[in-house]
Amino acid sequence: MSYSTDLKSRCYKFSLSLISFIDTLPNQRSCWIISDQVLRSGTSVGANLVEGTASSSRLEFKKYHEIALKSSNETKYWLGLLRDSGKGSKEETESLLKEVTEISNMIASGVMKLKVKHYF
Repeated sequence: MSYSTDLKSRCYKFSLSLISFIDTLPNQRSCWIISDQVLRSGTSVGANLVEGTASSSRLEFKKYHEIALKSSNETKYWLGLLRDSGKGSKEETESLLKEVTEISNMIASGVMKLKVKHYF
């Protein structure tokens, strides 16, 4: 399996896990707001990587990956709030945080490689 396919697959599985996790949160106003935010940012990661696949240029491809990276970092913030506020299961938020951190690192590595200019 290629790096790109593996990353997209992990993002898709992460999104499914995130959806399941959100459905376990308490029915409280604060959870509604945070869950909306974490769902938007968390599912945006994979969506931007898929969107980048249809890019018409290297610059556009890089831009979609940078957006995916920003979304993954935002997702870490919202998951941290849920964990530290005690609204979500500590074990489950830790597991989701671990996965989104690994995804972030993979994307960041790719973005850094895309930023390198090759002179021939």
